Amino acid sequence: MKKWLIPVIVIAVIVFGLYSWAVGFNNTAVEYEADAKTAWADVESSYQRRNDLIGNLVKTVQGAADFERTTLREVIEARAKATSTTIDAGNLTAENMAQFQQAQTGLSGALSKLLVSVERYPELKANQNFLELQAQLEGIENRINVARDRYNEKVNIYDKHTTKFPGKLLAGLFGFEEMPRYKSDPGSENAPDVDFDFD
Repeated sequence: MKKWLIPVIVIAVIVFGLYSWAVGFNNTAVEYEADAKTAWADVESSYQRRNDLIGNLVKTVQGAADFERTTLREVIEARAKATSTTIDAGNLTAENMAQFQQAQTGLSGALSKLLVSVERYPELKANQNFLELQAQLEGIENRINVARDRYNEKVNIYDKHTTKFPGKLLAGLFGFEEMPRYKSDPGSENAPDVDFDFD
């Protein structure tokens, strides 16, 4: 066997090993990124379901002739803003996520105000359709929370894969960037101050 053949074989084995490692890293990163994007789509789907329920709730509440028009208008406007603020799964940036979250928080606040206002209207509190919608909203809020948690779990797996050494070296070469996590609203660590004084 010729002496020059041994170094060529060694180099070929090293190159093949590096190539296999890079391909494996890339394919795994693509899979993890796709899982995170799918989880984000589930978050948006849950919020869309909430928006649909809120539309039905508003129609039910509008039937109460003397219900506060300002409160209804706030809910309708917040819902319109929330439904117009969407994020393409391929463009999940911290700024876009903050904008989306701000719109959803505005809708949550307006909805809370609406539900507290309903306490003044016994006919609404006894309306079966309203009660069913309210129960469905409670359920969807839980689904939203679960969907956000699952999204964060998928992002965590992806980010660990693309930021740990030596994968971080390849992540930059292949264009994989850190994905933002869904964060709680500022001040959500404090208990809400609910005022039921209607005098």
